[in-house]
Amino acid sequence: MDIGVLLPTGSAQWGPDGDPRDLVAFGVHAERSGFSSLFVNDSLISPRIEALTMLAALAPATEHVTLGTGALLPFLRRPIQAAQQLASIDLLSGGRLTVAVGAGFPGRFGRPFYTLSEVPWERRFARLDETVTLWRDLWNGATSFHGEILQFDDIPPATMPFRPGGPPIWLGGATPAALARTGRLYDGWLPYPPDPADYETGLLDVRKAAAEAGRPPEDVTPALFVSVRVDESVENGRRALEDYARATYGMPLEELEKIQAVVTGSADQVLDGLGRYVAAGARHLVLRLGALDLSAQRDQLDQIAALLPALRA
Repeated sequence: MDIGVLLPTGSAQWGPDGDPRDLVAFGVHAERSGFSSLFVNDSLISPRIEALTMLAALAPATEHVTLGTGALLPFLRRPIQAAQQLASIDLLSGGRLTVAVGAGFPGRFGRPFYTLSEVPWERRFARLDETVTLWRDLWNGATSFHGEILQFDDIPPATMPFRPGGPPIWLGGATPAALARTGRLYDGWLPYPPDPADYETGLLDVRKAAAEAGRPPEDVTPALFVSVRVDESVENGRRALEDYARATYGMPLEELEKIQAVVTGSADQVLDGLGRYVAAGARHLVLRLGALDLSAQRDQLDQIAALLPALRA
């Protein structure tokens, strides 16, 4: 059972008077507090420390935690350069990188970013899968690549990652097509369904797709991305998360809860809420802390660290 934390890399978390360099110390504290992974998200929603830059800074500062993206948006980067960046982080961390990827969201959180990146919105899922295939081919020594969308010849020798074949690559998404693609092509699954029952049925579909593709279903890591807030009560937690949702996403908590997993309340209530996802099959929890500044984030980190033994049990 792995339990990780999402670093608060957005400016809404470290604030105008904060020092984003404190994020490295925050990650080190999380590792020493017993968390097994540190994840960063990747977006243009608001100003933030760029995801791969953050992981590169954490690599020499930490010792054993997994360093992950939750989730990386490959369309924001040139695919060959991204392969080199990821291999470099895997090398610098001694093989501790995990790369969860996604194709972005419809609406204002997705399509405009494709325009900024000069990448077509159409066929975005096929582009994502081809990009991942390209990365793996490069990490296995390929000097050319010919997909339906991506075409490269005379590729210079690539930077080889720490591990043969490169870091594990997970997919974020819970549509039927995403579940099937996860089972066929990816090493892990990182969704955020609001209902644990949906997680359980989705995981069954992922494992079925893996078996049909001739892969051992247990080779796909079942992970979960979930926002968490420990407070005196559910009501107090929801008030704090309301501020968090509006500052981070520009939407009320009621809307955020329709699309993302959220757990709040007392320590026992949070333990029970997360335990429902564990019972549904989740084995790597990535916890986003529902607080708006680094001091409050650290307080949440410490409160959840006290729950780690019970969660792992």
